[in-house]
Amino acid sequence: MQRARAEQRGRDLIIHLDRPLNQDHLETVSGGQGEFYVDFEVADPRRARVQQRRLFFALLHDIETYFVVPSEFLKSMFYTQYEFYTAGKSISLSDTTESSVSDANQLLDLVIDFMFEWRVPFKKGYELLPKEEDYYLYQCCRHRVCTICSKYADIHHIDVVGRTNRNKVDHTKRHVMALCRAHHGEIESIGPIKFSEKYHVPVEGVKLNVKDLKRLGIRGNYENNDYESQKI
Repeated sequence: MQRARAEQRGRDLIIHLDRPLNQDHLETVSGGQGEFYVDFEVADPRRARVQQRRLFFALLHDIETYFVVPSEFLKSMFYTQYEFYTAGKSISLSDTTESSVSDANQLLDLVIDFMFEWRVPFKKGYELLPKEEDYYLYQCCRHRVCTICSKYADIHHIDVVGRTNRNKVDHTKRHVMALCRAHHGEIESIGPIKFSEKYHVPVEGVKLNVKDLKRLGIRGNYENNDYESQKI
């Protein structure tokens, strides 16, 4: 990962890099054409928040309980993973930290990804999870993990499909969320507003791209969609 400073000029974004790009890598990704695409993220430079530290250690407690391993080992493991992911950048969540909100979010994303990948139940950290963010809802769908209880989930359509043949529907245009059978039945029984108030989760759902939908086995009409151009 490379940090850069950017300035906006009309509709153009001018990037000032902190070090030169790897020319060999650029040749590879551009196929020698000299044109390539980049992803960028607007960083939040404020110092990491107390809430982020609380969430980090609550999630470590969930992993510690599930795998029966010391929390200090887990902390060291994720700090090392963060350093590898950021090409050597260190991180701290102490009261005197110089790490930013964006740095802490990257660390938390690594922990949350690990928990989804290894099916670790969200228990102590559940109430602190940033469920207002699409990222959490999206990962629940990708891994078929219930947004509420972490059990195996179905993909619940927020936008009612009705009696239409689902194989003829473009599901990339539909909002979905991952819910187990019990919570799927509950949201349909009490309605989305009461469901959201009870579990403190948004019920607007997220949209999935074609690649994720096909990986989840959700068949539909995707003829006019491009795998690579779809974004969550």
